[in-house]
Amino acid sequence: MQQEFLYVYQVFKEGSFSKAAQKLYITQPALSIAIQKIEHAIGLPLFDRSSHPLALTPAGEIYINTIEKARNLDREMEEQLQDIRELNRGHIRLGGSHYLNAYILPRLLAKFNQLYPGIELDIEEHSAATLASMLSSHEVDLTFSCNEAFLMDFERYPAFTDHMLLAVQENHPINTQLVSYALTSADIKEGRHRNDACPAVTLSPFEEMDFILLSSGNNLHDRALRMFADAGYEPKIKLQLSQLVTAYHMAEHFPVATFVSDRLVMHSHAHLKYYKLDSAHAERLFYILLPKQNYTSLAVKRFIEFFILES
Repeated sequence: MQQEFLYVYQVFKEGSFSKAAQKLYITQPALSIAIQKIEHAIGLPLFDRSSHPLALTPAGEIYINTIEKARNLDREMEEQLQDIRELNRGHIRLGGSHYLNAYILPRLLAKFNQLYPGIELDIEEHSAATLASMLSSHEVDLTFSCNEAFLMDFERYPAFTDHMLLAVQENHPINTQLVSYALTSADIKEGRHRNDACPAVTLSPFEEMDFILLSSGNNLHDRALRMFADAGYEPKIKLQLSQLVTAYHMAEHFPVATFVSDRLVMHSHAHLKYYKLDSAHAERLFYILLPKQNYTSLAVKRFIEFFILES
């Protein structure tokens, strides 16, 4: 980036001449003179100096927008040059929820690393909303989501499905009433619940039970509420939690029902009974999301191809 662009952009980012000067390792007077020369050259002020922190003038907004376009062009050029290096080295910034990062990605990332040892992987762990925001601002290269609210904003590739099950303590009396529907963790690991012949239940038999639900805003929370609406009742909520994994482990110790993913059960030995749910909302299709109309590096393309093939 040209020096004059760098000076203006740093002042914009820091909102202060003094802080920007520190980041640039120059004196504040030298930085102020440099900015004044730029403003004199274009005949317009770039910053409203009466504002704290500094605010951009209309001319400043145009100047910063131009700088950011140039930065994007520089980034795209470097990414394309990286492709020419044939993946001898590379970098993928990947975002996922705790559920994905802990239970879906480890095996796949280990195998991908064996195939492409020169590609560095950075993993971010946040909520779906935070990851969508990070993807929009190019803080991550890709993320995963089954949330319809985000899908239309990004380029997307179908990646994998999971099935939501209802989990209940192993010794809960309702398991005796629904013995022909109850599944064990061994049944789930064998994929019995994915067989069309496996009987499914609605939420109606569980109306008198307490529930552990995920917090509002979580995709599974929204799906659960739709299933309750279909069953014609509002659930009695004992706990609300932010993490699916936490809800799953809590269900072992409370006489409650909670929603879990079959992929989570495949990695666990919890003492619970599981019920296949008779609802279209119980199946989730996850997509790999990328920014729209953005250059996609060869490393990211290879990761997408690999993930879809292996998952």
